[in-house]
Amino acid sequence: MPEVRNTPTTLPANAVWWFFAIAFVVLFAGYGLRDPWPADEPRFVLVAKQMVESGNWLFPHRGIELYPDKPPVYFWLLALSYFLIGSWRWSFLLPSLLSGMAVLWLVYDLGKRLWQPRAGLWAAVAVLASIQFVYQFKRAQIDPTLVLMTTASFYCIARHVLLARDWRLLCGGFALAGLGVITKGVGFLPLLALLPLAAYRRWQFHPMTAARHGDGWRWLGAAGCFLLPIVLWLSAIVYLGLNSGNPEHAEYLNNILFKQTAERYANPWHHFEPFWYFAEIIALFWLPFSLCGFWLLKPWRAAFAERDLRVLFPLLWGVLVVLFFSLSSGKRDMYILPALPAFALAAAPYLQGISERRGFRIALLAFVLALGLAFTGLGIAALFGRAGFAESLINERGLGAEARWLWWMLAVCGGICLLAGMWARTRRVLTASAISLAALWIGYGLVAHPVLDASSSARNLMQQAFVQAGPGTEIGMVAWKEQNLLQARGRVTEFGFRQPDAVQLARGMAWMRQSPQTRLLLVHENKELACIAYGGPGTLALDRANRRSWWLVNVDAVTGCPDSAPAE
Repeated sequence: MPEVRNTPTTLPANAVWWFFAIAFVVLFAGYGLRDPWPADEPRFVLVAKQMVESGNWLFPHRGIELYPDKPPVYFWLLALSYFLIGSWRWSFLLPSLLSGMAVLWLVYDLGKRLWQPRAGLWAAVAVLASIQFVYQFKRAQIDPTLVLMTTASFYCIARHVLLARDWRLLCGGFALAGLGVITKGVGFLPLLALLPLAAYRRWQFHPMTAARHGDGWRWLGAAGCFLLPIVLWLSAIVYLGLNSGNPEHAEYLNNILFKQTAERYANPWHHFEPFWYFAEIIALFWLPFSLCGFWLLKPWRAAFAERDLRVLFPLLWGVLVVLFFSLSSGKRDMYILPALPAFALAAAPYLQGISERRGFRIALLAFVLALGLAFTGLGIAALFGRAGFAESLINERGLGAEARWLWWMLAVCGGICLLAGMWARTRRVLTASAISLAALWIGYGLVAHPVLDASSSARNLMQQAFVQAGPGTEIGMVAWKEQNLLQARGRVTEFGFRQPDAVQLARGMAWMRQSPQTRLLLVHENKELACIAYGGPGTLALDRANRRSWWLVNVDAVTGCPDSAPAE
């Protein structure tokens, strides 16, 4: 048995409660202080908002068009959060917040059951400490909800396979995987953990619940539980799609069932990255947990030699998840987030021992001090006007004097990291890293959220457009983004999100000419709309938002534009 496993089994009184209290503060900081931000948040909230307003719960819409890119479960959760709270601003982050807390509890509880409470708490700490986890779970994207479903599914499957036969738990795990599929197509990921099951039995890995006569039928029943939510959803949309007489529904079915699943994986059209991309993500975005990697290799080899399935079951599942996404040429950093709890569980029995090693403590101290130096340096440089990134951020986002609070936040948080590191050195470096990370995330939530919100959410832009257009004026949006429609005030119309900008402009011009005294177009400068006489008669410059320059224009500003879009 490797030496690093010989760790105390008891925990200090209330240690678990303190951990979850800190986790809640870190994840909650900034909650309610901002509206949805691009790239994905405004789109998802807009889809959920239109579901609530239209009562169409099966076919999501983005404006006047169907939105076929994602299944509906996450939008239902956003709508449910809105019904519970009554405000989109105060509800859109609720699924991610609750998912984050639930994932941490599942990791802690499974680690406690597989090893002992201290190991479970270490696994949860590893997850919370990872930069990518907190960053993603402070955002309203589908991935936090997906990670909850994959972690909960794996939790149920692991308890059945490793601890005690419980077919209700197994069926629940399979059902959660099915629910994950209609949340985001890759919800089946936990089932990859079962691929080596026959090899585990043949080579007598342990601990493992024994197989019994008749188990085949029970496994078939579990497979039925996986298919049940998928079949219920598919049968509803296929029936309505084929019988509604709406050709958009048939296009929706083709897109959601094929293009956004198998085709997107096998033949992606964006986010191209090399095969080793996720190794870089793990090394950088899973810091400081990824610092443990060097010291984990030896005990993981020992666990394989001992055929210890408590370690190998989550470890190999995590490897399979990373490998699955690595085989596709289209990659985004959050794709492998479901593997983080798995690797943390595989590391759980060794983390106490690793944390006591001098080499690890030196590496962790270097991480804390590097954070401190970087953030302090950036903050001070920005405050004294000597940081190019600061000027670029101000210009791109149209920030004013309020930007100084961002620079103060960077300087103060960096200073906290430096002070914590110098106070702790290697002896108390775990405490220093906890203080540093908590300060950074709390500062990000309490300062960056409100300072960046007006520009990032387009709230100020749409309010300004409404005021400048005047009472009784309707605004038509051309080359718009989801946050524009989500934050729109007064009467607005749009001409299709997926349509080329030139097509939207041609439709918008025809619409505006029907009532030129009461209609304006909201546009932003880009190459496809270069025919508009920006700054000339009939134009009104608005604030910059989302790195774009926006204008209100009337019929006089588009006289140089063709009445129809050029043929492609």
